[in-house]
Amino acid sequence: ILVLGLGGSFQVGFHITGLSSPSPYIQRFINNSWYDRYGEPPHPQTVTMIWSLIVSMFAVGGLFGAISVKFISDLLGRKKAMICNSFIAVLAAGFMLTSKNVNSFEMIIVARFLFGYSAGLGMNTHLIYLGEISPRKIRGIVTLTLATFLSLGKVSGQTFGLSEILGREDTWDILLSVAALFSFVQIVMLPFFPETPRYLLIEKGDDKACKKALQSLWGQGDYQQEMDEMLTEQAAIEAAPPVSLLQLLRDRTVRWQVITISIIYCCNQLSGISTISTFTYDIFLEAGIPKKKIRYITLGLGSVIIFSLPQFQGLLIDLTGRRPLLFGGYGVMSACWIFVTVTLNLKDSSYWVPYITVSLMVVFIMFFCGGPGGATPTLNSELFIQSNRMASLVLTGLQGWFMFSVMGLVFPFLIDALSSYLFVLFASACMLGSLYTFFLLPETKGKTLLEISEEFKAITQIDASKTQHKINKVKD
Repeated sequence: ILVLGLGGSFQVGFHITGLSSPSPYIQRFINNSWYDRYGEPPHPQTVTMIWSLIVSMFAVGGLFGAISVKFISDLLGRKKAMICNSFIAVLAAGFMLTSKNVNSFEMIIVARFLFGYSAGLGMNTHLIYLGEISPRKIRGIVTLTLATFLSLGKVSGQTFGLSEILGREDTWDILLSVAALFSFVQIVMLPFFPETPRYLLIEKGDDKACKKALQSLWGQGDYQQEMDEMLTEQAAIEAAPPVSLLQLLRDRTVRWQVITISIIYCCNQLSGISTISTFTYDIFLEAGIPKKKIRYITLGLGSVIIFSLPQFQGLLIDLTGRRPLLFGGYGVMSACWIFVTVTLNLKDSSYWVPYITVSLMVVFIMFFCGGPGGATPTLNSELFIQSNRMASLVLTGLQGWFMFSVMGLVFPFLIDALSSYLFVLFASACMLGSLYTFFLLPETKGKTLLEISEEFKAITQIDASKTQHKINKVKD
């Protein structure tokens, strides 16, 4: 779990927040590199565009990595896929460290794309590996460690970004490459670990190797019953094969489930949580926080994420249900952004107003982690049956990385153009999520998949009856 986490979701969290602190140094590097090359300073819009590409290339790479995970993990196996993924991260670090010496911002863009590809491939393979090596009784707790390492990665990126460590103009390239050290640890350690038992039995048909892997992971034993359960589960999957993404989108019986999961995931990305992680420096600079204090306040925000770890979210979800966490969380988040807009416009009225902005963002993060952030991942398994679940995961993965890349590309331009009023857009997205989940999302707590499907079917029937009524009216 430790080695997989450091080479998997930890890397994603680190690269999301690690770019925030060195952002002014990288933009200055872009400016100097352009001047040395062309003999004149670049237009401010040009610097903003290059900076936006550097930010968004991580998400673009992540999108391609997520798309290729099934092909690579089936071709190489889970263990070799993680090892190859770590080599990609080390290669990306090589590009990043070389970029400053050769005075090339293009190499930073390439490095960010490779880091993103490694993150998209590694995070998904990490989840598959965890699910296939863990005993059934503790599989949920084990797979939750993926989100734990993601949170630890975010805080580590903020910590290493402090000026006392690596957040300086002469070390920003090392800061953006330091996560590759953990990939190197994975390259060294993983060859000594077994391949996942399920892959060996189902994909390779090697029951002896499967049994040996189970004994290596879980201790000495026969494990014939567990192997029979794997074969039984595989037979059930073959009887109802997974549908493709296109088939899922065409299936009218799950239309409202698809709409629901798409809207909620889009609202998550448009809520502003990704911009807080990536553009913390720019947001607090806009808020009026002194430059020297921004990195420490950013680290404080990271500690809020640690205190909102998924293990505690799981208890909250089971206690309250999914629906209240979603519409309540989105509602409070929307209110936070409205008040942030107000405090940003009043930032010059008093020295303490910018710190009210920081407090509002702390509240925002707490309600996101305890609300939509914790409840959303459970929806795939609760809204879709087994045969539709893989396609729904592909859909949400594509949406997540795509929206992340779009936000990374357009946010620098939006904050220049709209200033404090940009956050009204985030407030609107959060309010949409709150209203949709309040009026249309059925509660899934304690219900079977059949009961949840019946509730969505009722929405579909109401929609169909309204359509038929309109058709009859037109005919009349």
